[in-house]
Amino acid sequence: MPRIDAALVNRETHVLLPADSNQALGLAQYAIDFLWGQPGKGADPAASVVERINLFHTDATIAGLSAIALGTNAPNLLRREAAEYPATPGAFGAGGPAWARKAVRAGVPVFGSRQDVAVEKAVVANASAVREWDTNGTNFGYNPRLGQTAGEFGHNDFYAVPIAAAQLRGLDGKTALRGMLLLDEVRGRLAEAFSLKTYKIDHVLHGAIGSAVTFGAMMGATAEQIESAVGMVVAHHVPFRAIRAGKQLSDSKGASAAISTEAAVLAVKRSMGGFLGPRDIFRNPEAVFRIFEGPGQMFQKVGGGKANTERADASPFDLCLARAGDDFAVMGMHFKLGLYEHQSAGALQGLINIINRNPALLDDQTGDCISKIVVRAYEPAFGIIGDPAKRDPKTRQSADHSMLYLVCTMLRKALELHSAAAGRTPRPALGWKELMLTPHDFSPKALHDPLTRELMGKMSFEHGGPEYDAKYPDGIPTSIVVTDDEGATHDSGLVMYPGGHARNHAGPDAINLKDVLAHKFEVLGRLAVDDPKGLIARLSNVEAKNADAIASLYDFTLKASAEAFD
Repeated sequence: MPRIDAALVNRETHVLLPADSNQALGLAQYAIDFLWGQPGKGADPAASVVERINLFHTDATIAGLSAIALGTNAPNLLRREAAEYPATPGAFGAGGPAWARKAVRAGVPVFGSRQDVAVEKAVVANASAVREWDTNGTNFGYNPRLGQTAGEFGHNDFYAVPIAAAQLRGLDGKTALRGMLLLDEVRGRLAEAFSLKTYKIDHVLHGAIGSAVTFGAMMGATAEQIESAVGMVVAHHVPFRAIRAGKQLSDSKGASAAISTEAAVLAVKRSMGGFLGPRDIFRNPEAVFRIFEGPGQMFQKVGGGKANTERADASPFDLCLARAGDDFAVMGMHFKLGLYEHQSAGALQGLINIINRNPALLDDQTGDCISKIVVRAYEPAFGIIGDPAKRDPKTRQSADHSMLYLVCTMLRKALELHSAAAGRTPRPALGWKELMLTPHDFSPKALHDPLTRELMGKMSFEHGGPEYDAKYPDGIPTSIVVTDDEGATHDSGLVMYPGGHARNHAGPDAINLKDVLAHKFEVLGRLAVDDPKGLIARLSNVEAKNADAIASLYDFTLKASAEAFD
């Protein structure tokens, strides 16, 4: 990984942590300054950044609430577990642990509850719920301006951490939102700098590091205590992608971020109590970063040019983190417009384009107007959602990681809606809102829908080769070709920036993102509460809420669904 040219870094808006520095301690000090610093050091995000972090928070939380309401296994199991760890006022007394002496309450609630439980138990339950549907935000670690394009995945799974810290300490919404932004900035920049997936390590490690940094800074830990906690996370809690391997995926896949975050919160609590974790973990030669990539190359200015010099004590990467303005990592993160693995978004966009240009493909509700479907995409999409085992998904976790299932389920919905609109002139367009994949598209009944399975039999998924690979992680390079029953082909062309992608701003694929997200929020919110609009208002504009509103943010009644997915 090339080093960052310091001349490219605006020191008024960004902080550079060089590879030959103690980056764990640097992250800690950056976080403390970000949250509590005076003007010129504290966070000063542009209004566009505040708006985006609010959207991601609402998106994530409503996804989690709907997963709980529909009885999914891991989130509800972890909620029951959290109830076994009640936290009551005064439980610790005057001689309680150091973290508790910074707090105004002993614990925090899980979603839709008033019972305070141990903070790490609330965090693991809430984060698990958020991730369960695999429908919240995504990043692909791409920052070409600074030469950091590692392409590591990540998701906006971790907002339970800053909200919990704010609730524990009685902080207001402005501070809570800064915490959300801080956590996304740390994990987002790490995803740009270091590819964990290359070494079969799960991407949630970056989120766990961000969680330890954010929770520590919000709880009033010292920089050294935060450094210690980060060291514990990296030394003791490295999750491998074994959780995502196998013919059919399990609860471990959805709960990975939550379990790593639980460990991060515990690491902070122990560190604030005096436990000493490994120092300077990014330069530690026995830690995961140095083991796999060594010290790396350091840029050194030489007469206006650049020369490479080896530094044996360096981490493999520089880190550049935003403090002010609009160049935050969250601005490069992507929204999912329904339930699907984000690697499939290009194919879904391509399908939407084809059927709207060629509605006759939908004229036979049985799908007989279509004889063949071919999708081509890049690695790692082909390897992750093209796994041969996922041609026959038997669990919803595997179905939402099956390119065939996702495309053919959306096509089935298009056939059904087109038939239902027969006689209407013109027939309505079928876009992201109309064809949105929802939890019910992954129910046990939907998994075995005869039409979906018949369409899957007509579909193949191919690796597009170097031409496609070279365009990732800039975009989601995908094409889809549908052949009709008369042998005519209908080609989407190359889709790079599908709906929801951070660079979906112009061109034929551009969408009204806020409109589609508002629809998504209502669809999922309606599964969880009787008043989805009220829920959306409650979760939005976090920065404007006072401490009392943050303290009761999750105090609402969840609907008890008559159906259970698991």
